[in-house]
Amino acid sequence: MSIKKVVVAGGGVLGTQIAYQAAYCGFDVTIWLRSQGSIGRTKPKIENVHEAYIKAINLMNTAEGKTAQNFCRGLADFDTFNAEECLKKNENAHNSIKIELNLETAVKDADLVIESMAEDVKAKTEFYKMLAPVLPKKTILVTNSSTLLPSKFAKVTGCPERYLSLHFANEIWKNNTAEIMAQSKTEKKYYDDVVTFAADIRMIPLQLHKEKNGYILNSMLVPFLFSAMDLWATDVSDPKTIDTTWVMGTGAPKGPFQIIDVVGLTTCLNIVNMYVKIPSFLAPYHFKDIAKRLQKMIDEGKKGFYTK
Repeated sequence: MSIKKVVVAGGGVLGTQIAYQAAYCGFDVTIWLRSQGSIGRTKPKIENVHEAYIKAINLMNTAEGKTAQNFCRGLADFDTFNAEECLKKNENAHNSIKIELNLETAVKDADLVIESMAEDVKAKTEFYKMLAPVLPKKTILVTNSSTLLPSKFAKVTGCPERYLSLHFANEIWKNNTAEIMAQSKTEKKYYDDVVTFAADIRMIPLQLHKEKNGYILNSMLVPFLFSAMDLWATDVSDPKTIDTTWVMGTGAPKGPFQIIDVVGLTTCLNIVNMYVKIPSFLAPYHFKDIAKRLQKMIDEGKKGFYTK
């Protein structure tokens, strides 16, 4: 199957990035949003990605930008990089992305729908039930869930044979990986189509051979972030000191709380809340304390630990 028309359901940080990257690579892209209010929250995210691409391309056009740390593989190949062409592709992407509030209109003739909703079982289930009656029979459906297994939702989608996971990392123009994970009902031809699509939007397809909560990346990343938040929630240390410890001690470019700011407080809280009911003797982290502190920050209108 040749994928041409792509619909991203959800205009959050990563949903917007996925949509923009697909448009940058020449796909016909629509973002579906739940409400008029969502448009006001999504459009600034689109502008932010647009500016991030300009900044990245201009940096890549310098000697400093041609280093492994700064060159964005999601935007161009090192040997054939042309700044002018990349900037043109960026403008085309910026001008071509469509936003639609009517779900049936959005997915009509879609070849691929990428669900990028909040990391919440109820929200995803409600979306799939709403989508099932209007989803075309040809359309492949993927979830960008970072921790939830596709098998949990396969039945409710109404198209388990065409349903699987396609998980991206934040700042995908730089961290250009895509984890592809099937569930037991996924037909191989659709899995292969998604692998091809990932490569076509300049991602490195990372194929999983079986289902795993957290996939590859988050199976390593989430415990790392939990450990940092546990140090904070139990008053062992403050976020800035914890970040400094990690960056200075390992040479990593970012500390855990800087990463959390990229992920978003709400997404982080949703993940933590999935573990709150785990008996304390089974969990090495103080999830209830972490959840309370994150919720307090959100209630106070804070966007992150460093973001105002």
